[in-house]
Amino acid sequence: MCGILFSLRSTSLDDRPLDHYNSLFPKLAGAIAARGPDAQDTLHYNVAQLTVTFCASELRLRGETFVTQPHRDSEGNVLCWNGEIFEGLSVAAAENDGTKLLYALAQCRNAYDVSSTFGTIEGPYAFLYYHRSTNMLCFGRDPLGRRSLLVHYPDASNPYFVLSSVSAGADPVYALEELSTEHIFAIDLNAIDDLLELRTRITKVPRDIEGKVLPFARPSTVNRTIPGDPPKVEVLDRIPPHLTVAVDELIAQLDRSVMLRVRDIPPRETAAGEARVAVFFSGGIDSTVIAFLADRHVPPDEPIDLLNVAFENPRKQAVKVEGNIYALPKREKKQKLRDPLDYSTVKVTYDVPDRLTGLQEVEELRRLCPHRTWNFLEIDVPFGESQSARATVEALMYPSRTVMDLSLAIALYFAARGVGQIRQHPGAEAQPYTSPARVLLNGLGSDELLGGYGRHRTAFKAAGWQAVIDELQTEIDRIPTRNLGRDDRVISSWGKETRHPFLSLSVVNFLAELPVHLKVDPRLAAGLGEKLLLRLAARKLGLVEASSRKKRAMQFGSHSARMAPGEGDRKGDNTLRDTLST
Repeated sequence: MCGILFSLRSTSLDDRPLDHYNSLFPKLAGAIAARGPDAQDTLHYNVAQLTVTFCASELRLRGETFVTQPHRDSEGNVLCWNGEIFEGLSVAAAENDGTKLLYALAQCRNAYDVSSTFGTIEGPYAFLYYHRSTNMLCFGRDPLGRRSLLVHYPDASNPYFVLSSVSAGADPVYALEELSTEHIFAIDLNAIDDLLELRTRITKVPRDIEGKVLPFARPSTVNRTIPGDPPKVEVLDRIPPHLTVAVDELIAQLDRSVMLRVRDIPPRETAAGEARVAVFFSGGIDSTVIAFLADRHVPPDEPIDLLNVAFENPRKQAVKVEGNIYALPKREKKQKLRDPLDYSTVKVTYDVPDRLTGLQEVEELRRLCPHRTWNFLEIDVPFGESQSARATVEALMYPSRTVMDLSLAIALYFAARGVGQIRQHPGAEAQPYTSPARVLLNGLGSDELLGGYGRHRTAFKAAGWQAVIDELQTEIDRIPTRNLGRDDRVISSWGKETRHPFLSLSVVNFLAELPVHLKVDPRLAAGLGEKLLLRLAARKLGLVEASSRKKRAMQFGSHSARMAPGEGDRKGDNTLRDTLST
């Protein structure tokens, strides 16, 4: 993984825009270095009246040799690569995937060949490729948007073009937006005579190239077969015949996806036996299945760290002590607000829902995988610490800036930091621990693919199976525009990388192509019907407790949402500016 920073500007930039640029670039370069602490480098080229700057950093997670980014070859071609190739292009354990990719791209004759090359590889990525002899620049993100790439297009005040993996927060020197995943983009630098017209000169290269088989150009469409009246699953212990093959195939697909994401991680120059893999772990079905499958492929003498975050939430603590005063009659509420709770007398606890289910579930993992050291990392975040970090998190997640963005991002920020305490067994004395793992597995994606949200049940009640199919297609269509870029910016700020086994395009395509009734059954009770196929798979793996747990959103399970008294009525889709003015 790496950080990408690229700029294109006139060599004769006026003083004021040049001042803007000179204040912006060092901020972004510093944030890029945090993503890739192992190496950083910068290249400058002049093309006609343009100055082209490539800056990249390296987090070494592939290959045996030390690699510095940007990648470059003897012909002057340059690749800034923030990604992992898990399928398609053959990359041996000792090889660096960015080096192999640069060689493949150097064989391309035009931007359509570049798009075809990326249509044959699977993995999360954002990239920038410069073909020196033709002065062609190509850039893009993977079809699901699993890696961040932000863009600033030149305008009258800031007449420069910037691509960046990171943000420095809201600033008048740029207008950042997430780069679309719909296309691969190309710029002929020879044809640029006015940067203010650059946006209209960018070629949108299709991902699907006629006449070519490109298995990873985009996710498959959802199977639109409408079932009649499929048999109902009564209990998870008995897999009905019509689901047997699908359960086995899901386990095989997920097992392979996890294997590809945890194998061949280079050891660091640290003590042997340290964890190289961690899991964002709530004790829910998604994270537990991922952790269980990781046990199959991580060397048995290495621990696996389970990252479990809990926030001190004064609003929740106050409700626990004196009840929900905002539900009281007007007079009583006024009296309570006039004489507020002395919070200093409240004993702060971190027994949030995700902590309780996590503690239960780690014991199930220990029973099923007794040879493994499972480091259940209790990451407790005091209210003061979370508030002190708020400005940093807001800058990292920008241009995402809603209340929900912040509550999710701040949970990931502290979880990824990995600083807390572990216990050798329940009831043992807690010992301080900082996770050294740089690969963090995330269970995100299962709800979108397997019908895990309440809205899928609502759709079924309103319009039957057809509505569920439509909703599942919508879920896949909006994965690239939701929160993956934001999460990548936040997590990677710690020099760590998140990997999503459910969001392998191989897994996505397999699940999309299954008939809907094999994945979800909204006719069944909560805790059974949603993500039915995954629940059956978890039960078959022996994860009895995890298989029947209901979904709980991270911000509510960790208590990272609406932490201050009086914030209970703030809506998740409000912008942070809106909430500050209310």
